Amino acid sequence: MLAFRAAVAAGVDYIETDVHSSSDGVAVLSHDADLRRLAGIDKRVDELTFAELSNLDLGRGEGFCSLDDALGEFAVIRFNIDIKAQDAVEPTVRAIREAGAVDRVLVTSFNEGRRSAAARALPGVASSASAGRFVPALLAGKLGMTGVMKLALRGLVAVQVPERGLGMRITTPRIVRQLHALGVEMHVWTVNDPGRMRELLELGIDGLVTDRADLALAVVEEFRNQH
Repeated sequence: MLAFRAAVAAGVDYIETDVHSSSDGVAVLSHDADLRRLAGIDKRVDELTFAELSNLDLGRGEGFCSLDDALGEFAVIRFNIDIKAQDAVEPTVRAIREAGAVDRVLVTSFNEGRRSAAARALPGVASSASAGRFVPALLAGKLGMTGVMKLALRGLVAVQVPERGLGMRITTPRIVRQLHALGVEMHVWTVNDPGRMRELLELGIDGLVTDRADLALAVVEEFRNQH
């Protein structure tokens, strides 16, 4: 939560996070499925209870936190939530419902089954494309097949992508224009270089996913002042 607090103090309006489930069904904020990198333990997140996870020392007296806690502490911040495992779908949905946060979250997943399950359980929630939805949309866009692209992205508000994928550049003026014509935003990850942030904003992308909120905020403010 320390990183979230620092980002919010710096002035961000959005937080991106990943979610796994504890063994007792709590939505836990974690990118990794296992605990080796962060805690030096050869176990998976879903093998420990939330109490056990929250008591692990991740540094500065912090343990793992729950999605419930994050949505509660940052009650006016919008969250971009990537569901990393099938068993995390139900706990994630429950946490969002209990926080009354459907109107301030975007749910997504690399896996279409997880993404669509969460979206069905949360009517009206914003959602961005899974890989299974975005890849055909991208290929259709490259081929100028607007109808196919529209069908692939139906019901979605955004695509969240790296700059390159499938051996091609994704962040092109044409793709950005095609997405905007369909009412779909492009969010790009993970961009930490200020120069590249400026270039992407000039291109017309709608969101930057970054580890450097301080740099991004300065670049966005400068860009807005110039435009």
